[in-house]
Amino acid sequence: QVQLVESGGGLVQPGGSLRLSCVGSGFSLGPYLMRWYRQVPGREREWVSFITASGTTETATSVRDRFAISRDNAKNTLYLQMNSLKPEDTAIYYCNARFRETEYWGQGTQVTVSS
Repeated sequence: QVQLVESGGGLVQPGGSLRLSCVGSGFSLGPYLMRWYRQVPGREREWVSFITASGTTETATSVRDRFAISRDNAKNTLYLQMNSLKPEDTAIYYCNARFRETEYWGQGTQVTVSS
């Protein structure tokens, strides 16, 4: 069964850090463009960051100096390191894998930044 499973979310105080993980099963992440999105209920899903199969990365301007995407193909895992978290980073975070016409989404992990 093909799936992506995110983990690592939780409640953190402002200024804190979290590392999200997204583990793929049933397929190899290696050839896939991998992306992180986030969504606040009632708002559109927002792109956060991507990493290509060759390791090129790009991150949204709003979080570029605080978030870093990485991948470990040997572990079939995508990561998002989030530092200096702010209340406005509160959202459900989703990972996405895309290769040509094939696309998979994870179920999401909740990140809440609050004191």
